[in-house]
Amino acid sequence: MAAAAAATTTQMDNTRSLSSISSTSSLLFTRTNEFYKIQNRVKFKSPRALSIRATSSDSVVTLLDYGAGNVRSVRNAIRHLGFGIKDVQTPEDILNANRLIFPGVGAFAAAMDVLNKTGMAEALCAYIEKDRPFLGICLGLQLLFQSSEENGPGVVGRFDSSNGFRVPQIGWNALQITKDSEILDDVGDHHVYFVHSYRAMPSDDNKEWVSSTCNYGDNFIASVRRGNVHAVQFHPEKSGDVGLSVLRRFLHPKTNIPKVIACLDVRANDKGDLVVTKGDQYDVREHTKENEVRNLGKPVELARQYYKEGADEISFLNITGFRDFPLGDLPMLQVLRLTSENVFVPLTVGGGIRDFTDANGRHYSSLEVASEYFRSGADKISIGSDAVYAAEDYLKTGVKTGKSSLEQISRVYGNQAVVVSIDPRRVYITHPNDVEFKAVRVTDLGPNGEEYAWYQCTVGILCFIVTFLFVHTATQSDKAVNGGREGRPIGAYELAKAVEDLGAGEILLNCIDCDGQGKGFDMDLIKLISDAVSIPVIASSGAGAVEHFSDVFRKTNASAALAAGIFHRKEVPIQSVKEHLYKEGIEVRI
Repeated sequence: MAAAAAATTTQMDNTRSLSSISSTSSLLFTRTNEFYKIQNRVKFKSPRALSIRATSSDSVVTLLDYGAGNVRSVRNAIRHLGFGIKDVQTPEDILNANRLIFPGVGAFAAAMDVLNKTGMAEALCAYIEKDRPFLGICLGLQLLFQSSEENGPGVVGRFDSSNGFRVPQIGWNALQITKDSEILDDVGDHHVYFVHSYRAMPSDDNKEWVSSTCNYGDNFIASVRRGNVHAVQFHPEKSGDVGLSVLRRFLHPKTNIPKVIACLDVRANDKGDLVVTKGDQYDVREHTKENEVRNLGKPVELARQYYKEGADEISFLNITGFRDFPLGDLPMLQVLRLTSENVFVPLTVGGGIRDFTDANGRHYSSLEVASEYFRSGADKISIGSDAVYAAEDYLKTGVKTGKSSLEQISRVYGNQAVVVSIDPRRVYITHPNDVEFKAVRVTDLGPNGEEYAWYQCTVGILCFIVTFLFVHTATQSDKAVNGGREGRPIGAYELAKAVEDLGAGEILLNCIDCDGQGKGFDMDLIKLISDAVSIPVIASSGAGAVEHFSDVFRKTNASAALAAGIFHRKEVPIQSVKEHLYKEGIEVRI
């Protein structure tokens, strides 16, 4: 009830006076571009290093009630949904929260004054910058935007009452959902309750984060979502069953339904036609006299087929002859465009997403390359070797340069748009202290009875000369590149932790040892990585039977399982996998 609690003119004056204070004393929720900024121009102490430690209880909600108004209804709704409440008493309570609700009430300037005087503004900054679960209500949404009506994107301004609309807006209004927001899944066009005089307006700078809008004279932002950070302009605690569903989805995040993903390795064969192929431990050629590229079908047709069979996502790995000049790869871009016309599940594309210079000396950034793939129909970009190099540099220096492809793309398109593909191989050791990298006790002993292994990350050895040979000389090139993976001085565990910190939103976890073997996923590896990171992990390499899918979902924290050859060769249909998982009591999309 932010605007209702203060006189309109007073709040506008306060807001504008705040904007005159130096930006060095601003409270900034810095995420990407201008979003996640609280530029309220209220002084607070310079940021210091703040550590965030979540409490162990999953049944407690931390509530930031700074005493500016009535939040009893929010408390009652939280308790009604089965949660206890921990009130914020100190900034450390914010930092240690598992989930934080900020039901902002009262005047904008008064709220900021309290937050800064108590030191909670800085803690709130640190909490949100770490992408921890946050729900802002009413003023809690407005504080995520620039306050001044005269400055930049993310403006929070007063409703225009000259068109006959009464201000404040007090009453029920329908939402128009603009993107997946998780907490609004059950809302649709239902009505929710608003009480406000001020609103944030959609713009090109914040359109990636607006999850719903509403119309009251003008279209204004009704909710935003960025990762685990949510904010709504309406009052869910006053919006009946619909509002309770919003709170419920925030408090009980939907357990990710395990996904079954079909992967299509796409490359040009010796005739120059794009085909879907599949290798055994990265060897994509038939073991025949002709030694031709294994051809398992046309990429667009197979993608459509897998979509109809129930694949939850389609992943393309671009291993065409244009890998080193990705923006020249018109056939692959066309594959994406044609696939997206009839396939309505997420599409991921990987291979060659990095900075490059073309034959004319024109330099292209990885962001430009990714943008072209996004425009052609990709929902996510998969980065491999480039992410390994970026992680190595980051672990050496501890500095995020912002220049790597991973950082550039996630900064602009969000971490949910960036998948990092990790390709490790098992290195057996006799004792976990034999290496500086994270080692695990393995289920299958090594060739000399070794009980432990670490997983060495690899990168592809591909250059223009080899790529040229790939297209024109059938045998020699593949001998150079078969398993053509260079081992790097970094483990899969260390890489996964680093890329999550750099902005990856998902990890595609392959295993060179299991690829094409059909004996099951590497459970030791998948458990190691899925337990180490908080972002989704896709299990890949080794599936050969429906039981392998249920095993990986039961025994690890993998969010998805990917397969290629068994689908292409029709050994295990996607529908059979889904039916098996359903019979085993594992929730899937049928």
